[in-house]
Amino acid sequence: MKIKSFLPHVIAILLFTVVSFAYFYPVLEGKVLKANDSMVAKINAKEISDFREEYGKEPLWTNSLFSGMPAYLISTVYPGNLFRHIDKVLRIFGMPVAVLFLSMAGFYILLLMFGVNPWLSIAGALGYGLSSFLLQIIAAGHNTQAVALAYLAPMIGGVWYAYRKNAIRGAIFTSFAMALELLANHPQMTYYGFMIILVFLIVEFIYSLKEKTIVKFLRTSAVMIAPLIIAAGINFAFLYTTYEYGRYSTRGKSDLVTDSKYETSGLKKDYIVQWSYGVGETFNLLIPDFKGGSSHPFDRDSEIIKLLRKNGNAEAAGMMMKYWGPQPITEGPHYLGAVIIFLFVLGLTIVRGKDLWWLLVVTILSIMLSWGRYFMPLTNLFIDYFPGYNKFRSVTFILIIAQFSVPLMGILALKEFFNQGIEKKKLIKGLLTAAGITGGILLVFLLLPSLAGSFLNEYETEYPDIFKNALISDRKGLLRNDAMRSLVYVLLGAGILLAFIYGKLKKEFSILIISLLVLSDLWGVDKRYLNADRFVRPAVLQKSFSPTIADASILRDVSNFRVWNRTVSTFNDNSPTSWYHKSIGGYHGAKLKRYQELIDSALGRDIYRFDSIATNVNTEEEVMQIFNKTHILNMLNTKYIIYHPEAPPLINQHALGNAWFVKTPIIAENANEEIAMLIGINTAEKAVVDKIFSDQLTRESYSVEPEDKIILASYKANELIYNYTASGERMLVFSEIFYPAGWKCYIDGTESRYFRTNYVLRGMVVPGGEHEIRFSFEPASYKTGNRVSLASSVLLILLLAGYGAMRIFKNRRPEND
Repeated sequence: MKIKSFLPHVIAILLFTVVSFAYFYPVLEGKVLKANDSMVAKINAKEISDFREEYGKEPLWTNSLFSGMPAYLISTVYPGNLFRHIDKVLRIFGMPVAVLFLSMAGFYILLLMFGVNPWLSIAGALGYGLSSFLLQIIAAGHNTQAVALAYLAPMIGGVWYAYRKNAIRGAIFTSFAMALELLANHPQMTYYGFMIILVFLIVEFIYSLKEKTIVKFLRTSAVMIAPLIIAAGINFAFLYTTYEYGRYSTRGKSDLVTDSKYETSGLKKDYIVQWSYGVGETFNLLIPDFKGGSSHPFDRDSEIIKLLRKNGNAEAAGMMMKYWGPQPITEGPHYLGAVIIFLFVLGLTIVRGKDLWWLLVVTILSIMLSWGRYFMPLTNLFIDYFPGYNKFRSVTFILIIAQFSVPLMGILALKEFFNQGIEKKKLIKGLLTAAGITGGILLVFLLLPSLAGSFLNEYETEYPDIFKNALISDRKGLLRNDAMRSLVYVLLGAGILLAFIYGKLKKEFSILIISLLVLSDLWGVDKRYLNADRFVRPAVLQKSFSPTIADASILRDVSNFRVWNRTVSTFNDNSPTSWYHKSIGGYHGAKLKRYQELIDSALGRDIYRFDSIATNVNTEEEVMQIFNKTHILNMLNTKYIIYHPEAPPLINQHALGNAWFVKTPIIAENANEEIAMLIGINTAEKAVVDKIFSDQLTRESYSVEPEDKIILASYKANELIYNYTASGERMLVFSEIFYPAGWKCYIDGTESRYFRTNYVLRGMVVPGGEHEIRFSFEPASYKTGNRVSLASSVLLILLLAGYGAMRIFKNRRPEND
């Protein structure tokens, strides 16, 4: 009997395994997914990984990008978190297979907690795991985001189970799932998961007042504090270091005073809502190509491509994108599946009670918040008053809430439908209503596609009519085709359920066919955005990291310096610059705020000045004259400039080196004055110092003698050792990024004070004579955090073992009696 009860679960696991490997079948041929952000992550982590391999510990800092930054959000191992080993086992299939498998398995577990039939739970798991957004972020290489989505469902399921069924069992499971969710290391996805839980708790609280069960609610809430504390404790090292870094990153509050309406205590509002869903774009949850689908070129047989070729403009074909919505660019729509949307609407008619309301509220909320700049009253409310909301960009991501709630509501609808607890007349009415609403919308756009809009983006309105008409024709065709496609799936889904009502199909066959419809529907759309063409042989991928002539030339220099790669977008650089060099640029979503502000002002001016002048010079001497004026590039020790990958780099002889003596400190009253003064000084001779550090300055000016020398004697990512000789007290500036939360300074082994200078660098006043200066990155947050993580990990392991032993003993006791 026990074997029979486990059989559906075994079949489910095997099915999820088969589906995952079938979708990503190129991995069975030894190929790997070529994903941009995965490659960027690998590039950014190169110095960190090399350090880890050589020294067997974490550097916690890297100088490979943006002149130096903490490694917490790049690559850091937290040894105190023992659950990373469990996560590693769960990901045994490797990326990207593992994340698809875990997404389906996680949602399957959630549905089992809700008391859903295992076979029906498989259908729901397919609907969640194959939702188009998950496949798109896998294609983009957003691995941490995808893993966080995989663990999200069981975490929410644990909370639901605690309040509805068993508080202790639910709390223990929630601790486990939440620990893995936080370990995934994508705060934005976890934050949205907590938003779902918050809405659920509000609805539970309201119903507890209505049903006079407030005591039970409060008792369960008290119990549920434990999993939150334990899961946070297990991940405390990561949470603590990330929180600490957040204060200094672009997610933190700026020291600059501005009257801009876009400023917040986190990211700027215009940056937060840069990627916003258009209100009408919401229809692509049902019709994938409602706005053209993705920012990919049209096919060769499209009207616009034929027209361009006919008119001798074949080179422009790659510029004509299918997508015409309001976002700057997109990998594809948040298509949830026509069958799933139909079932969601069915759920609105037959699901009753608390689950209806919290799922409906989170769905509507996520859709309205995804509109971002197109619905600013609500967006402003959340940015200004909802704690943490202003720390995240791309509000379109909040649609992952609907990605969770819509299939859950749909499967709960089927649960009610197949349990036959609702009278036949009401089922038919609900079915016809759901089919009428979803099918009606699809039919309207099929017959009247112009209701979707102009089919042109704002840049295409000035095109000649002949080109505009071709674009409109192609995009109408895309919309119509997908409207018809979705309509077929809706009608098939409704037909299956109608056949069940009238006894033409058994429950088991109905569930099987619905599952196949969900699989077919989503699989077909997903393959538009992630198919076998995205996989390559490892050797092909490795060629992306091959050094260019410029790289090889620079690598012959074994000293310590920085590189500016002019051949790419310097501060959105996803090329291997940081793989080989210490770059002034890079690619990261949470760089240090002061460095970003330097980019936006003084450093940006230097780069613009160089670019605007360099195009008109012909000799090396003229180039050097330009560098004589790029004082910000010079203070960052930018020694090499790559102007062509297959040519030797330019050498900046005015780069100031690893450290230098300056004569004059200039006191700034605040951050605004600090950065304004920096723009106008020669950083080789002067240094701007905020008045909060003025107590460390012993005089108004300092001598600099020819015999004064300083060299970088030893370099490690987390330790810099300098030897200097000076005939008297001196002021030093180091071309290293100031970050007070961990960097300590020692002169001859004695800890010494240092200060921030030139807005982002380190400076200090040093005594005369021969001395050694050592900078060491020793963040207390990392050490303390790992101790807490280890203790919390052991605690949860003991709780799980104890609870498991108790259950086994309890189940065996009657047999012994």
